[in-house]
Amino acid sequence: MVMPAACALEMIHTMSLVHDDLPCMDNDDLRRGKPTNHKVYCEDIAVLAGDALLAFSFEHIAVSTVGVTPDRIVRAIGELAKSIGAEGLAAGQVVDISSEGLTNVGLDHLEFIHVHKTAALLEAAAVLGAILGGGRDEDVEKLRKFARNIGLLFQVVDDILDVTKSSKELGKTAGKDLVADKVKDLVADKVTYPKLMRINKSKEFAEKLKSDALELLQGFDPEKSAPLIALANYIAYRQN
Repeated sequence: MVMPAACALEMIHTMSLVHDDLPCMDNDDLRRGKPTNHKVYCEDIAVLAGDALLAFSFEHIAVSTVGVTPDRIVRAIGELAKSIGAEGLAAGQVVDISSEGLTNVGLDHLEFIHVHKTAALLEAAAVLGAILGGGRDEDVEKLRKFARNIGLLFQVVDDILDVTKSSKELGKTAGKDLVADKVKDLVADKVTYPKLMRINKSKEFAEKLKSDALELLQGFDPEKSAPLIALANYIAYRQN
């Protein structure tokens, strides 16, 4: 019932990583401890690979979803499209790129970037399951808010790890955005949570996001919400 949607989301997520690593974006050499797609296959193939994954994701969810009413499938496809378009990932990436080098970026600006760039896909993952599974509208919205919180949590933790871990530990290039928690690093191009809040405040913010996310799961079947609780804890305490 929901596996085609899950596969579609993973295709889109992979596409976003391939494109995000490109020289015109973040220009990263490593992903999961291995050379990035464009480093192995060249930039043109990496762009086309991402495009193909995006197209196939919509084909797969539309053609392969069974046991669900057509109106719910259409609603799910709409959510998926929104998560990566002008109200989702693309918007976050545009603002992120446009913010490089700016010195007056605040927390609201940074949150906009990551709600759209990171949390949007997690929101889609949460609500697609609820929509295709026949969930009530109020439950869909609670899961949307839960996912938004853990999406921001993921980014805050990611920024902290980028400061505190090595490239070998992370499996990707570390310290590109902020080398260490020192005043001299305020000239770094990209804005991060540690840059704006420092490490300790960033850790406190991460803990609040996790607590708020878990509170939104109250009222759901404990057995069904257990994997989501585990996911929130994993994101909060991951080491790479």
